[in-house]
Amino acid sequence: MNVNYSQFLNMVPEVTLTTILIIVFIADFFTAKRPGESKNRGWFNPLVCVLMLAQILVNIRPAAEVAAFGGMYISGPAIGIIKTILALGALIVLIQSREWMQRPDTNFKEGEFYLLLISTLLGMNMMVSANHFLLFFLGLEMASVPMACLVGLDKYRHNSAEAAAKFILTATFSSGVMLFGISFLYGATGSLYFSDVTSSLASTFASEGYTPSKALCIMGMVFFFSGLGFKISLVPFHFWTADTYQGAPTTVTGYLSVCSKGAAAFALCAILMKVFAPMVIYWQYMLMIVVVLSITVANLFAIHQSDLKRFMAFSSISQAGYIVLAMVGNSDMSITALSFYILIYVVANMAVFTIISAVEEHNGGVVDMDAYNGFYKTNPRLAFLMTLALFSLGGIPPFAGMFSKFFAFMAAVKGAEITTTVGALTYATVFIALINTVISLYYYLLIVKAMYIKPNDNPLPCFRSAVSTRFALALCTVGVVLFGVCSFVYDWVAQAL
Repeated sequence: MNVNYSQFLNMVPEVTLTTILIIVFIADFFTAKRPGESKNRGWFNPLVCVLMLAQILVNIRPAAEVAAFGGMYISGPAIGIIKTILALGALIVLIQSREWMQRPDTNFKEGEFYLLLISTLLGMNMMVSANHFLLFFLGLEMASVPMACLVGLDKYRHNSAEAAAKFILTATFSSGVMLFGISFLYGATGSLYFSDVTSSLASTFASEGYTPSKALCIMGMVFFFSGLGFKISLVPFHFWTADTYQGAPTTVTGYLSVCSKGAAAFALCAILMKVFAPMVIYWQYMLMIVVVLSITVANLFAIHQSDLKRFMAFSSISQAGYIVLAMVGNSDMSITALSFYILIYVVANMAVFTIISAVEEHNGGVVDMDAYNGFYKTNPRLAFLMTLALFSLGGIPPFAGMFSKFFAFMAAVKGAEITTTVGALTYATVFIALINTVISLYYYLLIVKAMYIKPNDNPLPCFRSAVSTRFALALCTVGVVLFGVCSFVYDWVAQAL
């Protein structure tokens, strides 16, 4: 079989990531140290960060529409934007991981951490560029398996092994459910190419009345959606989230909450709007139910959490509901609003997790919310930055989170007519989401109240975080403050899409 290797030139993001993977592997292979060795590799983290920054700069310009491998792989401006956003999230994680990787019990795993993280990012890139269900599934597994290894990286500490076991079991089950749905679609349409499936669905649902093919297609879509629902941690597929977030290393938890969720959400949006376009009336109702359940249930559970990582787990479930809300409108604005929301969510959520990680590193692994009582008295700058990030997650103006929620609401109701059943239910869903925004603001303010108002005779001691941590926080804070106010950021996303 002759392979046209020039096709790889159309896969610049994946080729550059693979190149970084090879460089990091070689560097780690020749300079790795055994547990207990005192060899200093202070250059390793900056090297990986510089390589990732170069990858972002190479791919930041909107790419032209390209295809490879018989149309199984595609890329274009919209896909290029989401890959850049995911790479930015990975870069922030790499920067803030430096302090954690200098710990005596983790520094010998430094190379493994970088290799696994870049491998997951490569899988996410393949997933969002897929134009064929087989390639999509391979990309999903390329991201999921290394992610399970990352979750279990601290296997002797903080229930990391238990979290990894729960994650891999849930991932296996969700993958099986998704494959079951894909097999239904293949049986009904005879193809796994997105365009062929769309054409077949259009002819199937053009006729009136019930047919066995319609039932098979609907079941296939439901199972496929359920499998991705686990990855995005939407209700009722969310039960693994809190335990996994709590047990995983905090840096990994942050990465899992933003990049993994963002890639899966974008892929779901693209497939629903492109592949399942003839079935829009079915998945719109399904999305409305899932959005209401995700936002409401997560908010109610978040209020009662005392562990900050479990708290952020339910916050991420709620945020996933808002991300999916943008898909309900089924318009070009849906993809724009979703991509912009993911960008803002990356910087705001990573700011919170960077502070949690810094506090954990300097105070014996403390992640209880009560430990943050009086935090402002000893660490006023970190408390202030945490407040900004939480305000953004809650949607308080003028921070970027308010603009991302606004665009998500606008995308949901765009084109919806309140006189129709679908339009009325869409407006009702957005209204419920607005009410839940107030509820989410309440539990985000619980942390602010703990830091500024609640008394504590023994507050967390004052500490100075590492330079890398401060730099990661600076990047996130700039995003939280400016990405909403500076309209060119949204314009950059919108013009590319």
